[in-house]
Amino acid sequence: MAKTTKLKTPKLKDAKLDLPCKTRISLGVIGIYIDLCMKKDGTVWRWLANIFPPKNPPTRKPMDGIDTYDIVVDPTTNVWFRVYVPTTELKIEDLPLFIYYHGGGYSLLNTDTKMYDDLCRQICTKLPCIVISPEYGLAPEYKYPSQFDDGVSVLTFLDDPENLKKILLPNLNVSRCFIAGDSAGGNLAHFVTLRATQMQTKFKQLKVIGLLAIQPFFGGEERTNSESELSGKVPFLNLKRTDWFWKAFLPEGEGYDRDHPSVNVSGPRAIDISKVDFPKTMVVVGGFDILKDRQLSYAQYLKNAGTEVEIEEYPNMFHDFITFPELPEADQFISQAKEFVYGLFNKGIKK
Repeated sequence: MAKTTKLKTPKLKDAKLDLPCKTRISLGVIGIYIDLCMKKDGTVWRWLANIFPPKNPPTRKPMDGIDTYDIVVDPTTNVWFRVYVPTTELKIEDLPLFIYYHGGGYSLLNTDTKMYDDLCRQICTKLPCIVISPEYGLAPEYKYPSQFDDGVSVLTFLDDPENLKKILLPNLNVSRCFIAGDSAGGNLAHFVTLRATQMQTKFKQLKVIGLLAIQPFFGGEERTNSESELSGKVPFLNLKRTDWFWKAFLPEGEGYDRDHPSVNVSGPRAIDISKVDFPKTMVVVGGFDILKDRQLSYAQYLKNAGTEVEIEEYPNMFHDFITFPELPEADQFISQAKEFVYGLFNKGIKK
């Protein structure tokens, strides 16, 4: 198991999470929402999960510098994605492709949930880039590895030039693709990226050149220091909820084992990625996130395998802070994402 690096933050007894009133209220509501949706039998009150939080429809006409529309990949599995195209003077082929997987513990939230639609709009205009935000099956109705299969199916769809014509992006540059995600979406982004590197020879043109793992959702049987010290003392993510999410996600036939390689990515059953061409990765870590030790261990795991890694630390931030646009750190993240993406996208291109 990779050694965990300690994030340089104040000791918990001396630390204070200073947040705007709006953010604190939102975090409190999210915590209540999660608890109300989680049933004791391990299932979800899906009707409740589907009516809150609010959702944004696609805009059929360009609005605020963005054109958005939804594309169905497979109607039998309900895999679809939302496309975000900036109304910029830049040509489509000169814009990065940014595939973003949403969070929600693999059990809650959707691509069209307002907080994620708003985030993707910000990324689309401020980088700028073409954003594709896929929907995937939610647990416990859909267990591992269906989410990974759904994620890869979107890449396979985009790899077909005929499909690019269907989605009105015939000149989309899929040969320099970025994959990103936050929380469970960060976990999913890692495994979709891994599969993409393993099946690279099967793609016609698509290639993943960068991964942004934003406070990725990882777990394990043995508790880390940050889990033990911070659970119940920081906003909405705690061990009771993470354990519930993993139990809903894991396949029943393999038993409930948080050291499953899809959960404890850098743990005792970790997949050896040293022999695949894993792309440069940006790992975002928050000082008030109970998962910060696991995320730093993940970064070390990548480094040990020979992957180039950038760690972006936000000592005073909580889990999933990037979905709160009122925070200056959310803007800071987008600026760092832009630098990371364009640094790789423009690499080797003659000006």
